[in-house]
Formats: sequence, C-alpha cells, structure tokens
Amino acid sequence: MVHQYKNNGYNIVLDVNSGAIHVVDDVMYDVIEMFEGHSAEEIVTALSGKYKKTEIEEAIEEVNSLKDEGELFTKDSYENYIMDFKKRPTVVKALCLHIAHDCNLACRYCFAEEGEYHGRRALMSYETGKAALDFLIANSGNRRNLEVDFFGGEPLMNWQVVKDLVAYGREQEKIHDKNFRFTLTTNGVLLDDEIMEFANKEMANVVLSIDGRKEVHDHMRPFRRGDGSYDLIVPKFQKFAESRNQEKYYVRGTFTHHNLDFSEDVLHLADLGFKQISVEPVVAQPEEEYALREEDLPKLFEEYDKLAAQMVERKKAGEDFNFFHFMIDLEGGPCVAKRLSGCGSGTEYLAVTPWGDLYPCHQFVGNEKFLMGNVKDGITRTDIRDEFKCCNVYAKEKCRNCFAKFYCSGGCAANSYNFHGDIKDAYDLGCELQKKRIECAIMIKAAEAEA
Repeated sequence: MVHQYKNNGYNIVLDVNSGAIHVVDDVMYDVIEMFEGHSAEEIVTALSGKYKKTEIEEAIEEVNSLKDEGELFTKDSYENYIMDFKKRPTVVKALCLHIAHDCNLACRYCFAEEGEYHGRRALMSYETGKAALDFLIANSGNRRNLEVDFFGGEPLMNWQVVKDLVAYGREQEKIHDKNFRFTLTTNGVLLDDEIMEFANKEMANVVLSIDGRKEVHDHMRPFRRGDGSYDLIVPKFQKFAESRNQEKYYVRGTFTHHNLDFSEDVLHLADLGFKQISVEPVVAQPEEEYALREEDLPKLFEEYDKLAAQMVERKKAGEDFNFFHFMIDLEGGPCVAKRLSGCGSGTEYLAVTPWGDLYPCHQFVGNEKFLMGNVKDGITRTDIRDEFKCCNVYAKEKCRNCFAKFYCSGGCAANSYNFHGDIKDAYDLGCELQKKRIECAIMIKAAEAEA
C-alpha cells in the first residue's frame, strides 16, 4: 500500500507496509501514482505532455528499483504475526488510578462529569490504592517496568494518598524487583511549591491542563461559580515547566467548535515559554454545542497545515517546541505489536475507581457493561479482556486499508464504542484528523532532513 500527498511544497510518498518515506520530484510523484495498474508504455504516453520521455523512463526505472529493494509497493506481512502475538498470556503493565472522583473545576466538555464519572464523588483510600499496586505487581508477570497514572477528577484533592502510594510503591520495588514510573495529571488549581518539589522527585511525567488563550481556556475550564482559571494556573505552570528543565511534562489542552483556529492556542502556549505542548480535538456527541462537526474538517486541516509550517519556521529561528501529535519516530518508534494493537486498554492497561473497580480505561469508567472486576478479586470478566485482546487494526474493517494504521494503531476503543457501540469500529471524525496530523508530522521530518 502506498499513500501519496503534497504538503508545504513537498511531494511525499509513504510506503505503508515498510514504513519507507520518499520525498520526490513531480515526475516521480506522477509515475508512482500510475505505477500499479499501468504498463511502462501507458505511463510514458499519459505523462508525455508534462515531462520529457527520458525523465519518465528514468523515474519508472527508479520506482522498479525501490520496489525490488522493498521500499515501495511492499506486501503486508503482519496480519498473521499480530494474531499469534495476541495469543500470548496477558500481563498488566499500567494502571490509571482514579485517585479522586471529584474536581474543583467545572469544565464544560469533561467526559468525567466534573469528576463523578456518572456516579458519586469519592476519594480513593490508601488501602484501595495499596491493593491496586499489589494487583499490578501480582499480574505483571516478568515485566519489570510498571506505570501508575494518578488521575481524576483532580488528583491534588487527594494529595496525601498520592504521596503515600508513591512511598509504598518505592518499598515494593525493592521487594519484587520492579520499577514504578509514576505520572500525574492536574488542572493546577492546588499546585504549590511542595507539590512541585515532590513531583520533580517522583513523577516521570506530569500533564498540566490548559486550553490555550485566556478567553478560550476560561470559557471551557471555569470554576463552578463561573470564574475563569487561566490567571491562577499560568504562572504556576510556567514555574513548574522551568523547574523540570522544560522536559518530562506536557501542557495539555482541548480544542472545540468554539476555537477552530486552535493553532493560535498552540502558538500562544509556545509564546508563554512551554516547550512540550499537546492540544487535542474534543470528542463529544453531535448534540453538544461545542462538538466538532464534519463541516469543521477543512478549517481544522488548514490549521494543522498552518501549525506545521509555523513549527518548521520556528525551528529554523531557534524557537522550536514539541507538539505531541506531530511527534513521530520514523526510524525506531513503537514495536510492531504496539503499532498494530494500540494502547493496551482492557489488557495491559486498566483503570481503577476510588473503590477499586477495574475498567478497560478511564473513558469506560462508569459504564457497568465494562466492569471487569476489582483490585481484591482480580479480573472476573475475562470475556471483556479477551474482546479487547482481539482488538487490532486487522479486526477493524475501517483500518485494514488505511495508510495511518501503523501510526494510530486503530484509534481509541472508547471513542469507537461511544459513537458506534463497537470497540472494533472507528471514530470517523477522529480518523480524519489523525490522518492529517500524520501527514503534517512527516512533512516536518522532510523539512528537517532538507535543512
């Protein structure tokens, strides 16, 4: 499978199955477009009005050479591999601990309903959190590196338990020869120097929630009384990012129908001094007034192109920053199994509620159909685990012939379920945006290579 596109002055050809990327001239681009299904004579005849015959013949020869070398028009050899891989015994490697089903903000787009997750407000006890870590260790097999995300709601509303669980985890590392990687997501309202100091010592990554420009952020992320939170959190986030040497954190925002010009929010965050930025599309049902719509796509594509071009220029000027969705490793990247099967939700990655229930991920919490068990009794609904275990790009008809499948890994299972009632489907609008982001990310790599 080959995917071709033009972006920011570059003719880009992606050989999907090998991962080879080619930046080519116009004649080569047009020859590749016709190569399958046409003879050399037909290609020469069709393109003779645009290019010299010798140029076309040289391009055809080059395409044949790349095909012989396994860098163009390669066959897919991964389907049997992933089916065999998925038959392996499952180990759990990561937990999302819902340390607080409560929040001090009232974000309009929050899938967690101000932290309640379609249920009741609650804080996780130390005993439940301890049982969750014990469950992770017991179900991790020979895997040494384990991850625990402190999530909410707002985790800082239960900060003492976070600290106590980190201390317990560090004790268990020595006993069981494990290594915990702790992470934290926070809206920053309760952030202070003591929390920053502890996080800098113990948290491998911190996600700081901010949507961008003040008017955008305050409209979507207010306090319950209606006041905006931008002015309170920005100085804290700037201090925190600097204290971490502008590494191992993200400022993470959400754009909606209200700010389709979201590239301005990304650039605003960059101008505030942040070097690690993620601003992602809201996922919401069409009836929500802030939901993205199909008719928004042309504008959003334009914004991604604009942002990619700006990032190229800023890098040349020594003012570069990382944008999460444009970060692609074209040489190493995730292993093949990861590329084919995604985040591991429902199998390697689970979410834990404040009272210890297990769900496939944080976005399924509160949907009783996906209640898999609890940290004391373990996974009792192995049928749910097995369903997620079989979820990969070859199990999704929409993914099989998509050029992006090895980059997005089939997308988010929760989004697929919430829009189509099936984790093996795909969230169509999200797919279109993902494909555009991949194209932009590859273009940026092309520009860097040229520089």
